[in-house]
Amino acid sequence: MKDETKCLHSGYTPKNGAPRVMPIVQSTTYTFDSTEHIGELFDMPTAHMYSRFSNPTVECVEKKIADLEGGVGAMCTSSGQAASLLSILNLCSAGDSFISTSTIYGGTVNLFAVTLKRFGIECIFVDAEASEEEIQSKFKENTKAVFGETLANPALAVLDIEKLAAIAHKNGVPLIIDNTFATPVLCKPFQFGADIVIHSTTKYMDGHALQVGGVIVDSGNFDWENGKFPEFTEPDESYHGVIYARDFGKQAYIVKARMQLMRDFGCYPAAHSAFLLNLGLETLPIRMERYCENALKVAKYFQQSDKIEEVKYSALPEDEYYQRAKKYLPKGSCGVISIVIKGGKENAVRFMDGLKLASNEVHVADIRTCVLHPASATHRQLTDEQLIAAGVNPGLIRVSVGLENVEDIIADIEQSLEKL
Repeated sequence: MKDETKCLHSGYTPKNGAPRVMPIVQSTTYTFDSTEHIGELFDMPTAHMYSRFSNPTVECVEKKIADLEGGVGAMCTSSGQAASLLSILNLCSAGDSFISTSTIYGGTVNLFAVTLKRFGIECIFVDAEASEEEIQSKFKENTKAVFGETLANPALAVLDIEKLAAIAHKNGVPLIIDNTFATPVLCKPFQFGADIVIHSTTKYMDGHALQVGGVIVDSGNFDWENGKFPEFTEPDESYHGVIYARDFGKQAYIVKARMQLMRDFGCYPAAHSAFLLNLGLETLPIRMERYCENALKVAKYFQQSDKIEEVKYSALPEDEYYQRAKKYLPKGSCGVISIVIKGGKENAVRFMDGLKLASNEVHVADIRTCVLHPASATHRQLTDEQLIAAGVNPGLIRVSVGLENVEDIIADIEQSLEKL
């Protein structure tokens, strides 16, 4: 099936006489005919028994997203940050390290550089545009993964996924890709060698600012029996000796994430949140098409303004990532544009405060146009050096183009720019 059809039909198939629309199973628990059956589930939870780590409604959404990405399984989380955290903790323990590109979301930088450091896990940041030899030199004996974003937030750099996948696999570790901005409609990282994909489902997948969520998707392609991941090949004493690679094969990673981490951290979304997310997923392909169409027109308008110093949008022929975007994002470059206003932060703030249609808010990838000043908000906790590495200029504004009539969006931008 094509993506448009998967978004409507994948994950939930009603049986005879069942509801046509995916139902909300708003229950924390489930009943069984025997005590023995419940006991067996505590040894190996292969069925729903408690909604801290699985739920029928959430499961339908997990199956849909796995199908869209081309994976063997998925696990939803209560936020995108939770997905980022668990994707790493499923591989790394105290004393381990992993590599991440520096041009990533500010909250992820803080998670990796500060919080995980307290857990004894080192993140080694690299320039995604560095040579293979330079990135290779950053690997250590204890390095367990490589992490990057398809479209960097907010620098909008397009990642060379195949390059990073080749380097990661040369070192016997998986590549984890945050595909939030691209969504599986615009890019499918597994097709370019990625092993794990994560999303903040709060963004384009939802699209309506109704729920906070995340998801981890497993490609099923990585060899966990290569000698670097004993936690996949040795007995898990917390589940009476289950061996994930042996017992679950291609689904070893995602099953381990659920059985170990979701069991212990409990950052699982509510059934109602999954229901709302599913409504967003049903219209994702048609929305992504309009986001890209509107954003390209807005980006071209910004290019023509003498008030704008720089426009970052990879669908523009003049953009440094244009050729790469043609490979990884042939259907479009999402609805997010980053601009640098002449006059620095002061004029950036004046421009944003002067908008009437667009909202000034801590959000992105909504159906409604919104703007944010990353240096003051999402990347506020970063040092000056980290801001530069993340591609965040003091005058940079992240413009998330919505689904309003594009003429109205441009008119709003125009009236605010005229005040500068």
